[in-house]
Amino acid sequence: MIKRIALITSTLLLLLSPSFVAAGNDITVIASDVDVNFPNQAVFTLEAESYVDIVDVRLYYQVDMMNYAEVVSEGWAEFIPANTIEANWVWDMENASLPPGAEITYWWMIEDADGNRFETSPEIMHFDDERYPWQSLTNTAPQDGELTLFWYEGGDSFARGLMDTCQEGLARLTQDIGTYPEKPIKIYIYASISDLQGAMIFPQEWTGGAAFTAFSTIAIGIPPSELDWGKRALVHELTHLVVHQATFSPYGQLPLWLDEGLAMYNEGELEPVFRSSLEEAIWQDELISVRSLCSPFSAETKKARLSYAQSYSLVEYLLDNYGQDRMLELLTILKEGSTYDEALTDVYGFDIDGLDTRWRGTLASHTVISASRIPEQSEGTAEQSHPAVIAVLAALATALALWGALVLEGRTWRRSSGKAII
Repeated sequence: MIKRIALITSTLLLLLSPSFVAAGNDITVIASDVDVNFPNQAVFTLEAESYVDIVDVRLYYQVDMMNYAEVVSEGWAEFIPANTIEANWVWDMENASLPPGAEITYWWMIEDADGNRFETSPEIMHFDDERYPWQSLTNTAPQDGELTLFWYEGGDSFARGLMDTCQEGLARLTQDIGTYPEKPIKIYIYASISDLQGAMIFPQEWTGGAAFTAFSTIAIGIPPSELDWGKRALVHELTHLVVHQATFSPYGQLPLWLDEGLAMYNEGELEPVFRSSLEEAIWQDELISVRSLCSPFSAETKKARLSYAQSYSLVEYLLDNYGQDRMLELLTILKEGSTYDEALTDVYGFDIDGLDTRWRGTLASHTVISASRIPEQSEGTAEQSHPAVIAVLAALATALALWGALVLEGRTWRRSSGKAII
């Protein structure tokens, strides 16, 4: 009986031991660990021994993200060759940062002076932001795909409100353009902009959110007191992620007006500051060409605001006049590598310039609306009063531009695709 207990105890000790003994050679792993210092670095450490000097130690790792091909990266560990070694490899996020919750599979390769090699079993590291007491909520609607929301400030109603908004946005996206999540999505809600920026490497002072499309992850600062703003911002970024999943391809990409226009359209009705910018540009004949909107938008506030407003209007035009099926067909053809002109011609029968002409033709009603705001005057006084009216309109436009700039300061989640969004 005592021998049996001893045998069981020895077996358990072997099972629980952190060491991995290589079959067929004399290399033994004593310990393997990783220390996460979010968001700055991850330090991988290894202790190993052999009967002869260990001369080579490397870390191999794969990041769980959308890639065009399977990618295995290699890190050369620092250590002093000896029979027993302590090695480490530091992943400095200043060179290649990861979003919160990123998953990394890693393993070690060890070689000694006799040419023996030993590869450890793969392990998983989660690059978690453990500075906050995260709570989580996962959606229960299978048709919406797997969506998990993480937050640490605000009650259950706060998180539930954001989750409901996400599900409504996904439902609209499926209805309007026929896309839906193809991979699980994670959303991290930071309680303030400063908390969010503390989770990023080299954030811009205007950064209010980030969509990491390759990781299907959103990180955004939404104070519980700004829930209404947060809902629109979240739907915007969620749309970017889902559309990115649906069009992910090494062969082609979306024109920026289409990518941003879909995200803005899915938010709901165009907000007044953007509507005013669009109407002002129509009235003053200062619209940006659709071909120009295929490329990155201007960093100048007024032009950027107009770019987003026009993008919304273009998507609205295509959906209202040609429907969901053709929009989905357009995304599919662009994914396959067609040029913007080819894709539009195949689906709608006109190229970018043709879209520009047709879309502008529908904006005549906007011009009439803008003109109708000018007070009616007698024929004899109209010419004399016109300069004064123009001055009033110019002052109003200036005030709107200044107000819009302030709004954009607080809505800094819109300005790039895939990283910091404003």
